[in-house]
Amino acid sequence: MNSPIIQLLVLAGIAIFLILRLRGVLGTREGFEKPSLPRQAEKRRSRPEFEVIEGGPDRDITDHVPEGSDAARALTAMKAADKEFSLSDFLQGARGAYEMILMAFENGDLESVKPFLSDDVYEAFAEVVAARDREGLKVEATFVGLAEIGVREASFDRDSREAEIAVRFTGELTYVVRDREGQVVEGSPTEIKRQRDVWTFARVMGSDDPNWKLVATGE
Repeated sequence: MNSPIIQLLVLAGIAIFLILRLRGVLGTREGFEKPSLPRQAEKRRSRPEFEVIEGGPDRDITDHVPEGSDAARALTAMKAADKEFSLSDFLQGARGAYEMILMAFENGDLESVKPFLSDDVYEAFAEVVAARDREGLKVEATFVGLAEIGVREASFDRDSREAEIAVRFTGELTYVVRDREGQVVEGSPTEIKRQRDVWTFARVMGSDDPNWKLVATGE
């Protein structure tokens, strides 16, 4: 077996390894079928007023999760602990955070988003970025848009006042991995892929820090 074939097999093995690592750290990519982090928005006149009839549903919550569900009860408790909390504002911030953090990961620029990642998430992302660098692989990614965003689940600890909200994302992007010689080993610069993720953000409600941190990723 000649040397070029051996090199090709080695690169193929590396690409398969990194694909599996990326699926574990982020989510799944499929063929086609500047933002700010989620934060507690300040009161502003442009914010819509949600009509809440005494004893009736809070539309800011029931527009996103089923009324009476565990998630709805947790979100209601979050609002009781922090009067400034709005789920609609949170999801708007999460939308921008997803693009910013995902692109920072793809571009290997984790320092720019480190303050918004838990230690565990940062270390997992950094491990994949370091592996790509060692193998001389370069990612070229462009964020096209967000096809879906929604609340998967929510929880609230009344003692610690720590809130967690798991958000379901379906992002659309172009994605290419090149080797040291610039040859494409994965993806296509012209094909739009869908990236599915579930990211969990956490924050202590009522704290001075308005930002939510990304504490877990999955599919």
